[in-house]
Amino acid sequence: MNTQINLRLPEKMLVSAQAYAKKYGFGTVQDLIKETMREKLFTEQAISKEELILVKRLVEAIESKNLYGTEEELFRKLKEK
Repeated sequence: MNTQINLRLPEKMLVSAQAYAKKYGFGTVQDLIKETMREKLFTEQAISKEELILVKRLVEAIESKNLYGTEEELFRKLKEK
């Protein structure tokens, strides 16, 4: 059995969530919210905090040398792997 909840969002957050949902293939903002909650509540963290810091440093180095151009190109290359 599912329970319905009501959630109030500031307009700016809703617009951003709608754009994100559309860009990354979520059907609706509700789908985005459910998936985000699943990730936070039911999945183990894939990498540690220290590993995340290293990844952020790597991204900063890549960006500073413009190795991938745009963010879109970077995500496209990451999805290919």
